[in-house]
Amino acid sequence: MAMQIESDENNAWRLETPGNDGWKRSARPDATDKFFMCSADGHVQEPNTFLKDRIDERYHARLPGVIQVPTEKGASSDPALYQKTEGFRPAKINWTKPLEGLDKRRQEGGRDPKVRLDDLAIDGVDAEVLFPNKGLTMWATPDAQFSHAMCKAYNEWAWDDYGAYNDRLAPMAAIAPMAMEESIQEIQRVAKIGFKGLSLPCKPVWGAPDVDDLNYNLKEFEPLWDCIEDAELPITFHVSTGRDPRTSRSNGGAIVNYVIHSLSPTAEPIVNICASGVAERHPKLFFGTIEAGIGWVPFVLDAMDEAYRKHHMWVRPKLDMLPSDYFRRQGFASFQEDRAGLLLAKEFGTVDNLLWASDFPHHEGSWPYSAQAIERTMGHFDDSERAKILGLNAARIFKFDIPERYLAR
Repeated sequence: MAMQIESDENNAWRLETPGNDGWKRSARPDATDKFFMCSADGHVQEPNTFLKDRIDERYHARLPGVIQVPTEKGASSDPALYQKTEGFRPAKINWTKPLEGLDKRRQEGGRDPKVRLDDLAIDGVDAEVLFPNKGLTMWATPDAQFSHAMCKAYNEWAWDDYGAYNDRLAPMAAIAPMAMEESIQEIQRVAKIGFKGLSLPCKPVWGAPDVDDLNYNLKEFEPLWDCIEDAELPITFHVSTGRDPRTSRSNGGAIVNYVIHSLSPTAEPIVNICASGVAERHPKLFFGTIEAGIGWVPFVLDAMDEAYRKHHMWVRPKLDMLPSDYFRRQGFASFQEDRAGLLLAKEFGTVDNLLWASDFPHHEGSWPYSAQAIERTMGHFDDSERAKILGLNAARIFKFDIPERYLAR
C-alpha cells in the first residue's frame, strides 16, 4: 500500500473530488484496476554545482546564480540577494516565511532517483518525463555557444543521475538550436546514449520578439529538423524558455507573468511548425508543449485554420492539409489540471494529443493528490480516452514500455 501524505489547511481543497463511480479503472494509487500513468512533466532537483562541475572554466563567472548587493541602508545591514541570470533582468529574492506542511514536503521531493520513484508511487505514477529546474535558465542568453555549453553540461549531469532509471524516469536532453552544428552533434550523441526526447526553447534566439531574429519557421533550421527526425526523438518546448517570463512588475505581476509571459508564448513554436510546412516536410517529427496547459489548443487550432483560409492571398507555403491537421497528426501538449481544455478535447479531436502531468515537485502540480484532480476534471471521458491521456499517449510518444500488468486489461 502506498504511503499517505497528510494535507493541511492551505491544501485541503486538493482533496475535493466527485469520486469515480462508473469508471472501469481508477487513478487511485492503491487500486487493483489502476490506469497506467505517465506524468509528461516532472522536474529534477539539480545540485548547485551541476553546471560548474562540467563546463569549461571560462564560463564559470557567467553561470546563473545568486549574488549579494549592498543595500541603501549601508554596510551595517544585510546585503540584498539577487538572482543572477545572463538574459534576465536582475531579480531581488524576497524571502517569505519558510514553507510548511505539504508545501514544504513537495519542495523537498525529487532529489534522489530512488526516493523519487517512491514519491511517484504515492501518487500512482508509473513513469515520468523529466525537465530541468534550475537548468531552465540554460537558454537565457543571446550567446549560442554559452547556451550549448550549459545544455551539454546539463545532459551529462542528467544522464549520470538518471540514465540507470531511464525506463521510468526519462530526462529530456537540452538543445541550444542556434548553435546548429554543435547541437546536431549533441542530438546524435544523446540519441545514441538512449535519451527519449529533446527539450528546445520556445524561441531559438533569446529575448523579446524581433523580426530580424531567426525562428523555427525559417529554412535555416531544416538541417536541425532533418537530424531530429532521423534520430526519432520527440521535441518538447517547456514554458518560460526563449524569453524572460517576469516582464510584469508590482500588483498582479505574479499572475500576469504566469498567464501571459510564461504560458501563452509556448504556443508560438507549435504555430511555427504547423503553419510553415515543417511538419508537412517532416511527417515523423513529433513536437509539443510542456506545462503550458491545453485550454489554448482549441483556440490556436481554429485560429491557424481561419488565417490559412481567410488570408490565403498572403499565406505561403500552400499546405496539403490545414495547419491544425498537422498538430493532430504530430503534436502534443501537457497539462496538470485544465478543465477548459479537457471539456473541448473530444469536440476538437485532440484526445490523442493530450498528455497528463503532475509537474512534481512544483506547486502548480497535483502531487500527491493527482487522483482527486483527475476525478474533478476527467469524468466526461470514457475509459479508453482516460487511458490515453493519463499514460498511453506519453508511452507512445516517448517510447516507454508499459508494464505487463496493464497490458492484460
